[in-house]
Amino acid sequence: MSFPRFVLSALALASLCATAQAAELVGYASLPADTFAKGPTAGQFVSSANGRTLPLVDKQPVQGFSAVLPGPVAGTYRVMPDNGFGNKANSPDAMLRTYTLQPNFRTWDGSALVGEGNVLPVNEKTGAVVAAFTDETFTALKDPDGLIGFTKVADREFYPYSGSGPGAADIPVPQKVRDGGYLTGSDLDIESMRRDKNGYFWFGDEFGPFLVKTNKNGKVMRAAIPMAGVQSPDNPFLNGAQPTLNGSNGFEGMAINAAGDHLYTLLEGSVVGDTPKTLRINEFSVDDEAYTGRQWHYKLDDAGTNIGDMTAVNAHQFIVLERNGTQDPRFKRVYLIDLNVVDADGNVQKTEIADLMNLADPHDLNQDSSQTFTFPWVTIEDVLVLDASTLLIINDNNYPGSSKTAGVPDITEFLRVKLDQKLALKDKTPLN
Repeated sequence: MSFPRFVLSALALASLCATAQAAELVGYASLPADTFAKGPTAGQFVSSANGRTLPLVDKQPVQGFSAVLPGPVAGTYRVMPDNGFGNKANSPDAMLRTYTLQPNFRTWDGSALVGEGNVLPVNEKTGAVVAAFTDETFTALKDPDGLIGFTKVADREFYPYSGSGPGAADIPVPQKVRDGGYLTGSDLDIESMRRDKNGYFWFGDEFGPFLVKTNKNGKVMRAAIPMAGVQSPDNPFLNGAQPTLNGSNGFEGMAINAAGDHLYTLLEGSVVGDTPKTLRINEFSVDDEAYTGRQWHYKLDDAGTNIGDMTAVNAHQFIVLERNGTQDPRFKRVYLIDLNVVDADGNVQKTEIADLMNLADPHDLNQDSSQTFTFPWVTIEDVLVLDASTLLIINDNNYPGSSKTAGVPDITEFLRVKLDQKLALKDKTPLN
């Protein structure tokens, strides 16, 4: 049967819209840009921006979330800021921490909107809501025994200074930082975090790139683990050699299997000599504390420039966030990948499961008078599987930066996204 051309166009449009908005926003909460925790003065080496004057005296920004794990009780989460203000030179006074919080999601209960849509600090051990982000809400990463393997900020009398821009060469490292061996954003650029079967935490870094192991209290347990043949320009062991990976292209994504005994690291950029726009996925044995030698490749979409996170669905399927920058059209997608299915070039199979620039929002959960929700942030770096149909997704707001509204620091948004097809969480197919 044939149809008039205009009818075919209408049908095609309806089909495209149905596909594009198959995923739905079912929960929304946000954390104000100006959210802080007690701590050493931060931002002494970065310029003021978007109406915010730096430094932040006697406080640290609670921002830049680049990884998320379940918290101590249901509905709470442990989130991990990255290195602070964006690079090694401007972040020596940004303390590396994980925070624990509880989004009070705004949702639709079938007849009305419920929930305040705010985010509350909680005690990291009990999950109890507290009034502010104090010591009981965060864990600081630290290396008091000097195991990390290179000179860190806490080993110095003065903060390192590049010689130009904000800051100075005579700003002292606080004695508390030195005594505690606290790690900062000039030591590591942590971008991913997992907890293994033994309760230890593993952090994926971009400066090395390194894997860093800590105990539950954030104490470094051994030397940082490099990846053979892969070094960024910020690697402390480069010693004049040519880097093989661009800066800020390290372990942006890292997943762990259900058994908690293997990590899967995903680089954010291509290694020199690899096919452009292909990113390495490497398997790492928790028991052996070494890479196994197994490797796959993830191919970016033509419109994609970076990945934001990676998390496991089952032994062979994983979710990956992929994005571009600020260029239009904004490209912010969620993919399901399968390590058991690779093409002739060794690239894993990927299937789009959500377009974060076009989520259905029939109940206007973010209160912007639109039934379509968009998530245009430059860096979207957190994804957690909540159940077979629902993901938690969070942006990295890069405080005090701005990518959405000029002159206004970006907020941090917490999304519960319902997928139109269930994830195979109970799939027992092993990894080939």
